[in-house]
Order: sequence, then C-alpha cells, then structure tokens
Amino acid sequence: MWLSVLRHEVAHPRTSVQLCLLGIVGGVLAASLIIVFRLCVEWLQQYGFGTLRAWFNDEWPVWFLMPLISVLLILTIAYITGFKHYRMGIPFVIHRVKHFYGFVPFRTTINQFFGGMLALAGGFVVGREGPSVHLGAASSSFLGQWMRLPYNSIRILAGCGIAAGISASFNTPFAAVIFVMEVVLREYKIHIFVPVMLAAACGSVMTRLVFGEINELSFLSFAAFSEWMYAYLIVLGIVLGMLATLFNNQLMRVMKLFRPVSMIWRLILAAIITGGVGMLLPDALGANFIDVETLFERDPGTLLLLGVLAAKVVLAVFAIGLGVPGGIMGPVMVIGMLAGAVLLIPLSTFLNVDDYTSSFALLGVAGMLTAVLHAPLAALSAVMELSYSPQIILPAMLVIVPAYVTSTQFLGNRSIFIRQLDYQNLPYAITSIRESLEKTGVLAAMEKDFKLFHDAPDKAIENYLSKSPTALVVQQSRFELDVQFKQVQFDVSLEHGATPLSYHQMEGLHSQSTLHEVYEKLKNARAGAVYIYDGAPDQIIGVITWNVLQSFLQRAQY
Repeated sequence: MWLSVLRHEVAHPRTSVQLCLLGIVGGVLAASLIIVFRLCVEWLQQYGFGTLRAWFNDEWPVWFLMPLISVLLILTIAYITGFKHYRMGIPFVIHRVKHFYGFVPFRTTINQFFGGMLALAGGFVVGREGPSVHLGAASSSFLGQWMRLPYNSIRILAGCGIAAGISASFNTPFAAVIFVMEVVLREYKIHIFVPVMLAAACGSVMTRLVFGEINELSFLSFAAFSEWMYAYLIVLGIVLGMLATLFNNQLMRVMKLFRPVSMIWRLILAAIITGGVGMLLPDALGANFIDVETLFERDPGTLLLLGVLAAKVVLAVFAIGLGVPGGIMGPVMVIGMLAGAVLLIPLSTFLNVDDYTSSFALLGVAGMLTAVLHAPLAALSAVMELSYSPQIILPAMLVIVPAYVTSTQFLGNRSIFIRQLDYQNLPYAITSIRESLEKTGVLAAMEKDFKLFHDAPDKAIENYLSKSPTALVVQQSRFELDVQFKQVQFDVSLEHGATPLSYHQMEGLHSQSTLHEVYEKLKNARAGAVYIYDGAPDQIIGVITWNVLQSFLQRAQY
C-alpha cells in the first residue's frame, strides 16, 4: 500500500517529502558505488601496478606497459559483456536521460566500472568524472526501476545519482548540482533542484567520511591581486577560449579519422601512444591533481611546463578520441591549471610569479571548463568551491566571459558533449511539448472514477449512460488470446442510421508511463482515451482522455 501511495505522489511534478527521501537514498547508493570505485582505483595503482614496478630496475618499462596491460584487460571485459555494450561516458548518459528517462543498461555500467578503473590506474589522461556520472546515474535509476516508480521520477533520480557521483568524486557538492542542472538536465525546476541538492550533499558527506575533509585541490588557493591585472584576465580568457577550441577540434578530428578502425586496434594504439610519451615524460601521464601539485612544488621551468601542457593535450585527445573509458573534465581541469600557470609567465617582469601560480591555475580551470563544456555556471561554482574564496568570483567572471565568447562566437566552437552526441548519432534534443508532458506521470492525471462493463450488451450500457451521461464508461471484451478495452459514449454525430452508442478502441499504457506516451497514442486522432494498467495489461486502474491531456498542455506555467 505504501509503495502505491509513493508512486502516485512522485508522479506529480512537485516537491514532496517522498521525492526528497528518494533523492537521499539514490544519492547514498550512488556515492557508495563511487567510493568503492575510487578505492578500487587506489588499490590497483598501489598494489596492482605497484607490483609491476618491483619487477624492473628502471621505471620506463612500467610507464610503457601500464597502458598496454590496462587496455588488454579492458578489451577482455568488453568481450565478456559484449562489444555492443561499450557505450559509456557523459554524452551517453545525457542521451539516456533525455530520451530514456535515465535508464542506463546494466552491461554498459559493468564496462564503465572496470574499464574506468583500469584506464585511470593505467596512466591514461582521462578523468574519473565520466565513470562517476555513468555509475551515479545507473545506481540511482536502478533504484527507481526496482521500485517500479513513474518514469518522470526515475529521470530525477538519475540526476540525483549524477550529482552525488560528482560530489563524491571531487567533494564539490554545489558544483555537482549546477553541473546536473546546466549540462545534463538543462532546466531549473524547484521540484528537481531540491532532491538533486540533497543527493549532492549526501555524496559530499560520505566521501568526507571515507577520504577525509581535505579536498584534492586544496593546494590551489586564491591570492587577491591588483585591479590593473583585470585587463590581462580578459586576454587570459581569450587565449583559453582559443586553446579549448583547438582541443575540441582535434578531439573530434581524431574520432573521425579513426572511425573505420576497429575498437580493439584503437585502444591498443591509444595505449602505445600513452606509453611512448610516458617513457619520455612521465609527468604527462594521468589526469591526477596531485601530480600537478607535485609539479608546481618542483618550481618547474617554462620549457617543462610547456612540454607537460602539450603532452597532456595530445594524450587526452588520443585517449578520449580513441575510446578509452574515462571522462573529459579531469583532463580539461588539469590542462586548465597548466595553461593558467604558463600564461602567468609573461607577467613575471611585473610581479612574483610564485605568489600567483595557484590563482592563475584556478582561473585556467574556469576558462577551460567554460569553453570546452559550455558550462559557465558549473565552471564558476567549481573554482569557488575549490578555492574556498569569494574573492575569485570577479576575476573568474572576467576569464569565463571572454573564454566563452571567443570559443562560441568568434571560433564557432560548440560543447564537446554536443559534438560527441552528434558524431555518435545519439539524439539529445526534445520538443517543448515532450519536455512538458514528461514531467508528469500518468498516475497523477488518470481518472479512477470510471464504470467498467465486462462484455455487457448495448442496452445495459445505454441505460447506465442515460442516468449518468457524463460518466466515463469502459467496455472490456475478453477474447481467447487477448483482452480489449473500449471507451463507450453516446453517439452525437447525428448521422443517418447511427447507433445510440459509439465505441472507441483504447490502447494500454503501463502505470510507469508519462503523459508524453499518452500524447503519442492520441495525437493523430486528437480524441479518444488510453487505459492505464499495473502489472498485467488486463488490470485496468485508470483512464486518461484527450480532454484531460489537453488540459495539461494548456495549463499556465510559472
């Protein structure tokens, strides 16, 4: 009984205690899975590949073998689960959220967990936010599927899982919420915002319990500087916008160039390139923030910074473009840090560079994230949380705006996620009617007060309608292999020889459906009704007519 009440409540597009509790539970599940994922990556780095280091006197064979071993294991897992299920990452999740209510196939989740773990531990320049988003959405949406919740609430749960996953991965709950609303769901509705925010808070609390209060980017602190430097920040934003456009274009070029090559050889090529560069420049491997901290502490020269920056860009482009399972945000943040530090060097004549390296690294993150992902609010909130300093807001804005304008208006760059979706032929755009109707489940709109007849004669139905002419009447006809439902009304067509009653065939929809599915059934006739069933198709629990659906389409929006 309580589960039925829950389903009816979350079918409404409104904030409720039940939806908030579901967001918390979904957030806890997602955060738990991400924490296990992070612990597995750390274990594999320490013990798995740590054993490999003990076999060699020099480290250069390890840098070459790590990516190759990772790829061989990734291909083994993909073979076991099926190569057609090798679809993962943030673009794939956006597609599933937009067109499949956040349902994520189980076998793609298996590929993402183990593939992402091996890619991160193997030294590829990929981020863990890709696996975090995929695993977070999968775990929360599985909860909704298991409880057979309405599809509109499962989509919200997927958003909760994504927010909790990012928050548990980076300990940035506010940035996680903004990322979900700005990049994945692309809408700001209070009934979605509240449970997503609770899920992100759960992810942050749980990751702090396991990994401590320290943020991985705590070594970056913002130091306020003179107002005369604000003009240079605009130049910084323009250059970062150009670098982001170059990054996106080269990534798409690699994807298109190697499209005819089989996945097996693409991944092996990515491993060879990563291992070869790693032997020459180990600092270029991985997208770990601690490696950037170590590099900054060594007081690197300009040539080393430029070399590591260029190598990171090349390795990230080839790893992501050739299909290594992992995210793009981690590499973009690392590239932004290095680019910010490099672009500070021209000011070395006027100020002490060491005092402002962290500040420009943070501003580099803001500019690169904005221009690559087209997510200015997420970028601003990320650097705010990472720096724990409100003084960064104005400088970050002065970098974000020119980076975004340069990238989009002057260079014609689009969000890398949108470009990847277009390349993979994965639809992500939906009509305004569909977007509006998918927010409401059929349980919230169906008429429960209807009269059901079982193979009744016309006379009995006519007598009932004569007493209750506005009643909703359904005739159930049972056949040997099928059961059909028809809506029965008085025939008001005034045609010659017309019978008193008119019968309209009704199609059935499961109780998890939304009003969009109702619209798809009735849009051609602009009349009639559908029946709602729970469990077996002959267990009718409600009816939705075209008039009821039309009232939802025409209601005022605030």
